[in-house]
Amino acid sequence: MKKLLKILISRMTLVILAILLEIALSIFVPYLIINYYNPLLVKVLFTSFDILLRIIGIGLFIRIINSKMNIEGQLGWSVLLLFLPLLGIILYFIFVRNRPPKRHRKYIAHTNNQIKQYQVKYKEEDEKLKEDLGDYYGQFEYIYNSTGLKTYANTNVEFLPSGERFYEELLKQLMSAQKFIFMEYFIIERGEMWTGILNILKQKVEQGVEVRVMYDDLGSISKLPANYFKRLQKVGIKCVKFNSFVPIVSAVHNNRDHRKITVIDGKIAFMGGLNLADEYINVKKLHGYWKDTGIKITGDAVRSAIIMFLQLYDVQSGQLEDYSKYLQISYSCESSSGYVCPYGDGPRYFCKENVAENVYLNIINQAKRYVWISTPYLIIGNKLTNALCNASRRGVDVRIITPHIPDKKFIHALTHSSYKRLLENGIKIYEYKEGFIHAKQVVCDDCLAVVGSINFDYRSLLHHYECATLMYKTDCIKDIIVDFTNLFKNAIDMKNFKQKNLSRLMCAICKIFTPLL
Repeated sequence: MKKLLKILISRMTLVILAILLEIALSIFVPYLIINYYNPLLVKVLFTSFDILLRIIGIGLFIRIINSKMNIEGQLGWSVLLLFLPLLGIILYFIFVRNRPPKRHRKYIAHTNNQIKQYQVKYKEEDEKLKEDLGDYYGQFEYIYNSTGLKTYANTNVEFLPSGERFYEELLKQLMSAQKFIFMEYFIIERGEMWTGILNILKQKVEQGVEVRVMYDDLGSISKLPANYFKRLQKVGIKCVKFNSFVPIVSAVHNNRDHRKITVIDGKIAFMGGLNLADEYINVKKLHGYWKDTGIKITGDAVRSAIIMFLQLYDVQSGQLEDYSKYLQISYSCESSSGYVCPYGDGPRYFCKENVAENVYLNIINQAKRYVWISTPYLIIGNKLTNALCNASRRGVDVRIITPHIPDKKFIHALTHSSYKRLLENGIKIYEYKEGFIHAKQVVCDDCLAVVGSINFDYRSLLHHYECATLMYKTDCIKDIIVDFTNLFKNAIDMKNFKQKNLSRLMCAICKIFTPLL
């Protein structure tokens, strides 16, 4: 009973109720007025209003069809605008954002200038990349041309195959910090994991280390009090919330900071799928064993992680700063191997490219022997589906592993609805049976791998700010392969899976609108 009461009076519940009330007022009130007041004049006005709505809806329909929006998004908006014009027009102007919010614009321009200044790729460097990367040079060149973020040698990457291992190494490296610590996470929740980290952060502040923390307000809305960032500020931690959430329907709230980044002294960075909450290290078990992965980057490639953090932190803190004092750090990495390219992604107005999706597409399209994927959610459009099916038909061993125990039943059903076509084209799909797999990783042909925060779903690929690292022939790739091999041993082969008719029908209807969510 206490748990139910806590949920009912929680900040999340109040926000949801406020948004529902706002939508109800903006959509249904006009119809209620017309039903209660029905003179001839109102009928004429209503008819004129209806005609105007149809004209605006058709105009927006034409605009959407001729836009750069993916085909699945165009379909969803077209259905809304043509069949429910009032609802469609209201939601379009709320959620379809072609320009960045005003407060973002100068910071995006500032960040781009900083990237150009500190991520210059020289001719000799580029020639070396072409020679060493060979056929894969284009994969890394795409990231550079789309984000400005470079590919680095002189970098070591350690694969961390569990939340427990990640946490152990994170605490160790945080204790070694001498200059600065940057932490950016979608979710922070008070508990054993965050307490262990926070105790070190407080200690480092007392030692004169600069500590910055940024968490996503909506991601942590049911985990932290609204003013929690102020509590951290009081102990000397420079903390901001990303996109402070208010109960007003806005496209800004659709673009969450889903990144998971820690940077220590400009020499070490952590990325992966882990948030800072107890289920990620299996102190709290909600869905069986929580399987997650991350990486520790040591060396020159950490510069890109610094830039990605400062990109969004400066927007939220309202400051334009010189990145040089954090980037001009030399580091000799004796055990480096291969090439490493951390990269970020964001909404179209931020990146102008669907970078995360295109990196995945490039890997799949170039795969020769195999491509293995793990993702907690599999809700993808035609481009990725076609690429996976084409790879399988040309003889590539395509395997995908998703959770068997869901964290969200509706999303799990949508994931299941993606299986049929993939299975029909020879793709092997497995479900991790020990619990919930949250790892977002790809490995291809023993030489390419991606580990990061990017799911195979519309939210990650279209709406969120994300991060990941593309690697070529790094030593840790063999560890990622071993991790996949162990996953397949502890998974259920879904080759005979058939979704129930009612569930399949409901998912087919919902999939029209999933790119809009």
